[in-house]
Amino acid sequence: MISVENLSKSFGAQVLFDRVSFKINARERVGLVGRNGHGKTTLFRIIVGEEHAHEGTVTIPRDYRLGYVRQILEFSEDSVLKEGLKGLPPAEKDQIWKVEKVLSGLGFSREDQQRHPSEFSGGFQVRLNLAKVLVSDPDMLLLDEPTNYLDITSIRWVERYLSDWPRELLLITHDRSLMDKLVTHTMGIHRQKIRKVEGTTEKYYAQIAQEEEIYEKTRVNEEQRRKEIELFIARFRAKARLGNLVQSRVKTLAKMERKDRLEKIKDLEFSFRSKPYPSKYVMTVRHLTFGYEPSKPLINDLSFTVNAGDRICIVGSNGKGKTTLLRLLAGALSPWTGQIVSNPGVEPGIFEQTNVRSLVDARSVEEEILASYPGIDRQTARNICGAMMFEGDAALKKIQVLSGGEKSRVMLGKLLVTPVNLLLLDEPTNHLDMESTDALLAAINSFDGAVVLVTHNEMFLHALAERLIVFDLGGAFVYEGDYQRFLDHGGWEVEQTEKAAVLKERAADKPESKASRKELRRRRSEVIAERSRVLGPLKKRITELEHMIETQEQELSRLNSDMLEAVQNARGPAITELAQSIHTCQTEIDQLFNELAELTESCEAQEAVFEEKLQQIEE
Repeated sequence: MISVENLSKSFGAQVLFDRVSFKINARERVGLVGRNGHGKTTLFRIIVGEEHAHEGTVTIPRDYRLGYVRQILEFSEDSVLKEGLKGLPPAEKDQIWKVEKVLSGLGFSREDQQRHPSEFSGGFQVRLNLAKVLVSDPDMLLLDEPTNYLDITSIRWVERYLSDWPRELLLITHDRSLMDKLVTHTMGIHRQKIRKVEGTTEKYYAQIAQEEEIYEKTRVNEEQRRKEIELFIARFRAKARLGNLVQSRVKTLAKMERKDRLEKIKDLEFSFRSKPYPSKYVMTVRHLTFGYEPSKPLINDLSFTVNAGDRICIVGSNGKGKTTLLRLLAGALSPWTGQIVSNPGVEPGIFEQTNVRSLVDARSVEEEILASYPGIDRQTARNICGAMMFEGDAALKKIQVLSGGEKSRVMLGKLLVTPVNLLLLDEPTNHLDMESTDALLAAINSFDGAVVLVTHNEMFLHALAERLIVFDLGGAFVYEGDYQRFLDHGGWEVEQTEKAAVLKERAADKPESKASRKELRRRRSEVIAERSRVLGPLKKRITELEHMIETQEQELSRLNSDMLEAVQNARGPAITELAQSIHTCQTEIDQLFNELAELTESCEAQEAVFEEKLQQIEE
């Protein structure tokens, strides 16, 4: 339990909070909300003693232990497990199982736990710091964006872990759904003050909105009353017989406090520009295989189709190939085997995690927007800057001084310049605050084109996903259904690892008769033969269509070259004839693409049926 009294903190002219007070009581789990840069992390640092307030006090009971994940990555042990053991309280130094459990939940395999901490990325090293805090059994946990470096399965594990947390919790996260599942109270930094309410973020924001509406109505009424009193005094000041009434109103006016108009807080408001797309088919992926090590493909024989208006979410553990798949779809990588075929009319817009590094530090926000598309004018660039909350002189800020969240907004702004019909987005909510995340969700939801999205945010998955590409223990596969249906039908295989291991051990202990093995082989052969009989003609026709499309696209390219030559030489009759040929050729290509999409969907559905039959035989 802690008590904060009259706390104030500012950096230069920027006031973060002004004489704020609050308490965290026993067994309360409190979510801390507020916009980026408004002081959430600073408040944490003041509570744990890493930052000093300008005035006010933080009272913490004696022997009350705070667990806070520090960003300093310093490790002294030669293995992850030994480093994790350092977090155990003195009385629990022999409870190695507790550390192994937490490390496993955060994505460290048994092999990983024996490796040196320096062998891991910064994200995994932050996870190790988180593990040390979780096993330390503190009285209060202070977690600042604990999911930033976690994949979805680890986030779900942390959610279950914190749901059972028996003591106090103070949590900062941009993931609204995670916060609402965990907290008993929501506390927000708003207009340099702190307000704490019992309940979820929805209740907090509704109460803030209601209070500000009442404040503004009261302010308007009082201003009107003030004007009426001033008018009365001005009109009757010289009237002796009304002197008492005038003096009474002068005193009333002196006692009235003038309420300042609330400064409008800018929200992130934008929408992606959609390029019309008449065809049903956007992209098809056939038997895609790719990896960085010859013997370890990340993606193996993956096939799926992206149709106009699709919402496809790519999910799974870190390091399994999600970003790699998105880069393959964007053309930044070439597959080992297989094909990625895009319709000629597709115009993609791409947001990658690593693209933030492509921003030029010496440029301003406005200059980065201008540089992203050659035809953009300065006024349009300024409008986009404003939509991304870089209004006025803020658009002239240099990239090098921006925070991670501000740089992410610049990257989103660069996406708004060109009309697109396919969005390829890799974890776009990283470094965005809760309000900006909500605005991004609304923009994606209203986008007319197709979206392929890598995300660990379950709110996005529940709101957007119509199909999933899942990277789980068995590799990558397509799930035809929304995220809730995926969870209802077994969900994450990695969450069932222990159960699967037990079943495997039981199966190994139970001898299998030769007759049963023979019967299984016979049934498997029958299913494989039927699969070949059904899918063979479909795959043959798909191959024919792909060849025909390739031939027609070559013809279209030749016709376009002839048209360019005819225009340059002003050959009128040839231009007319070539225009008709180009139209006919393009129509044939569109028809072939549509047939290819329908056959591909049918083939994938049939393949899923046969795979399920084979799986049932294996089980």
